[in-house]
Amino acid sequence: MSLAALPTALLIPPVNLLPLTVAGLLLARWHPRAGRLVAALGLLGLFVFALPATAALLMASLERGLPPPPPGAGKPQAVVILSAEARTGLPGGIIQGDDAGPLTLERMRAGARLARAQGLPVLVSGGVVRRGHESLAAMMARVLSRDFDTPTRWVEDRSLDTWQNAQFSAALLRRDGISSVYLVSHGWHLRRAIIAFRHFGIAVTPAPVRIAPWPEDWLEALIPEAGAWQRSYWAMHEWIGCLVYALRA
Repeated sequence: MSLAALPTALLIPPVNLLPLTVAGLLLARWHPRAGRLVAALGLLGLFVFALPATAALLMASLERGLPPPPPGAGKPQAVVILSAEARTGLPGGIIQGDDAGPLTLERMRAGARLARAQGLPVLVSGGVVRRGHESLAAMMARVLSRDFDTPTRWVEDRSLDTWQNAQFSAALLRRDGISSVYLVSHGWHLRRAIIAFRHFGIAVTPAPVRIAPWPEDWLEALIPEAGAWQRSYWAMHEWIGCLVYALRA
């Protein structure tokens, strides 16, 4: 997470529960009962969001029932792959320099498979998120060609968030007469992305990388784990983003 994203992260559960818990402990010095109550609520929230069951329910609420293409949208004419993150490898490893992070790599693999199956051109979207590094889109185009033997027709390298992904991608697509696309991203991200792309006049057929299954063992799903915090954060971030985008659109 970049420092620029930290203020936003501190407003979203479960990250915002950490300062709430600390505030409760500090408050307890002057107001013991109220402080302990605030700290207890913060700790309870951290526990609940750390449950795989909670994360699964939150993710399912985003991934299930994605909006279908609008009536009369026509057949998709291109595959749009949205970026996520990059990783930098130091000399000595097999992968050196800027390369796709795990989420971006999953999206590219799924997008390349879809593009080959449908015989459609590919657009990649993602700007420069770290000064002095190449854009996510340029990196994606390079990796798609090198590792997946998939050419990229459009490189949208100006966007810094999902809204701009849609805004700048739509301009490139409309220039070539394209108004309907497959949109490739993780299922939990697509709901927000669809709002943005539709706002800019692009009909979207959702193409989620995968839909996460329900936990096979619900007893184990009630045992806290660190990964559930990450998934819960992503889900809460997306639902808040959906609300903001809906108001913005």
